[in-house]
Amino acid sequence: MEKAKAHIDHKKKVISIHGLEKSFEDYAVLRGIDLDLYQGENLVVLGRSGTGKSVLIKLISGLLKPDRGTIEVLGQNVANISEKELQELRIRIGFSFQSSALYDSMTVRKNLEFPLVRNRKNITREEIDTEVEKVLDAVGLSQTINQMPAELSGGQRKRIGIARTLILNPEIMLYDEPTAGLDPITCIEINDLINEVQQKYDTSSIIITHDLTCAKSTGDRIAMLLDGKFQRVGTFDEVFNTDDDRVKPFFDYNFIQ
Repeated sequence: MEKAKAHIDHKKKVISIHGLEKSFEDYAVLRGIDLDLYQGENLVVLGRSGTGKSVLIKLISGLLKPDRGTIEVLGQNVANISEKELQELRIRIGFSFQSSALYDSMTVRKNLEFPLVRNRKNITREEIDTEVEKVLDAVGLSQTINQMPAELSGGQRKRIGIARTLILNPEIMLYDEPTAGLDPITCIEINDLINEVQQKYDTSSIIITHDLTCAKSTGDRIAMLLDGKFQRVGTFDEVFNTDDDRVKPFFDYNFIQ
């Protein structure tokens, strides 16, 4: 499916990062990065394994603390807010894990109910059922409601993981390697779903990947993370219209070999 033109509000930054640095012992992973995510935008962060892509979204969600720099998410400085404020902020952020992170002992229905019951104390049984059915329909898997995660394919587990994130109606989605380990046809389906989520739920998303097909299919803008900094930022064609020997092999491996 060709990506529809997104309705991006370039006057509204939902994430704003300035001078961000993060090291582990003597290894500097992020070396002073600046990046903004705008309302309604799908932003893809590309980079080789170990370049700090997943570290970045852990910093954004407050799972890690920066060494220097600022991260503002929905107007709040993540490093300076209280634990209670951070927990409230996380409800507004959907995190789609690479492993899908489903509870193996729970049915699909129970997996989807869990965040609702945990975060909306006065929710009724009828409201729970309605929300579960709505997100399952959104990801095209209504028929799996009573199945166990072990009975699902890898692509179905990814979709259910996204559905569980959507059930709280997040304003921001963080996707960590959404197509990792999937066959090419299922990758296309997941890419299409990411775009559908953007359109239906009016989300702003950061998509962490090293899959250029995913990047080209889902990204309104691409940020290439090299040597701890965003060296190239722009459309897919703008990022890869270069002879930079740090960038060109990335493109050649995905689309030529």
